[in-house]
Amino acid sequence: MAEIRVEQLSKAFADFVAVRESSFTVRDGEFFVMLGPSGCGKTTTLRMIAGLEMPTSGRIYLDGEDVTYKRGGERDIAFVFQLFALYPHMNVRKNISFPLRMEGVARREVRERTEEVARMLQIDHLLNRPVAGLSSGDRQRVALGRAIVRRAKAFLMDEPLGALDAEFRELMCEELRLLHDRIGATSVYVTHDQVEAMSMADRICVMNNAEVLQIGPPSEIYARPATRFVAGFIGSPAMNFLSGKGGLEAGATSVRVNGAAIAVPRLHETLDHDDAIIGVRPEHIGIAGEGALKGRVFAVEYMGSRQLVTVDTDAGRLRVRAPNTVRVDFGETVGLDFDSERLVVFHPETERALASDLFAGVAHG
Repeated sequence: MAEIRVEQLSKAFADFVAVRESSFTVRDGEFFVMLGPSGCGKTTTLRMIAGLEMPTSGRIYLDGEDVTYKRGGERDIAFVFQLFALYPHMNVRKNISFPLRMEGVARREVRERTEEVARMLQIDHLLNRPVAGLSSGDRQRVALGRAIVRRAKAFLMDEPLGALDAEFRELMCEELRLLHDRIGATSVYVTHDQVEAMSMADRICVMNNAEVLQIGPPSEIYARPATRFVAGFIGSPAMNFLSGKGGLEAGATSVRVNGAAIAVPRLHETLDHDDAIIGVRPEHIGIAGEGALKGRVFAVEYMGSRQLVTVDTDAGRLRVRAPNTVRVDFGETVGLDFDSERLVVFHPETERALASDLFAGVAHG
């Protein structure tokens, strides 16, 4: 397997910029997930790594070799498409073995490697079946098998689970991660689904509007988002946002929200602006008797051991994840407290997270 390094990669289609100066490194053996909404540039980036699109500028290195302008067939990369792209006139065995047969691999080795991959994917009992009659999950396994059988330097996957229903998708997430660990692959996986990204990735690269916004482990992306977009895109429900007032100096440990002083992690930089945006996850808000803010319960959603309580305050509507032992009713007035060590302060114009104790030692990538 191999390291993939992307340096200042850009792609433009006439006047439309699909990818803008993206740089990142996928480590050898890493499961690297590119996450973002449709049209953000993640699939275009993947296709450039695969050699299916040529970049407008920038460089791509595979295992230390500059492959920027090499064709896909010269890069020793396996690609798994969203819609399987199987050969309908071939059975499972022939679909999986097709890349080996095209490379002229000896017949005995083709058979052994095909059967080995089929056993790994638990479809060895389907080898002589036509692909047309298979379930979506089994067809996806065949597509994965065709990629794995080549033993390529890297595996690239473009939303391979998008066509599956929720139950199959959850199962395949687990199987894909286990498969990755078994073969020690370097994998780049594209998705718009944060659940897939958070459950499988070693590191996540969040993109929006053609740019890389943040790269890091799932826990870091969730707890210390680099921008307001990342904070709102990751998490279900998403992070709450409050408007703060008053300029903040480096060293400040609180901000005023609707007249109340809300504690925040100590800032390391000055915000020379009259407003600030405060971000807080639903689980970092507590329902209390008094509380820093008062609000009226708008809705309560019971979710087993937890509940989501929606509260309307003068500072805006907030979602609170609370234990189901907390008793609240529609229309009731409640107080809200905040976990001051978990709050994030964003610049109101750039929407970038301000450096604070929360981000000590963290690089946004």
